[in-house]
Amino acid sequence: MLHEYAGKTIETTPDGFLVDSAQWTPAVGEALAAEVGLKPLSEKHWQVITFCREDAAKEGQSPTVRRIAKLSGVSMKELYELFPKGPGKLAARIAGLPKPQGCV
Repeated sequence: MLHEYAGKTIETTPDGFLVDSAQWTPAVGEALAAEVGLKPLSEKHWQVITFCREDAAKEGQSPTVRRIAKLSGVSMKELYELFPKGPGKLAARIAGLPKPQGCV
């Protein structure tokens, strides 16, 4: 599916994840967040998004919510406050990453 985010035409999966994470920019992240009702993004949101992108680059896959809570400096409770209804999946989507393994 093709969508327009921050002036760029970007292909997504049917559930809204970017097909090519190299097309992601912070502006695209803001647009993705707005699409799911998370706006504006706070410093804590960006802390999680940055962690997810850096971890995925190192590990070769999107981090799980447990990994995010353990290593990002943001607690599990905070993750659910920042990214309601599935923080691992939502954070990965906004970060332009594939759906984390284990997410339905």
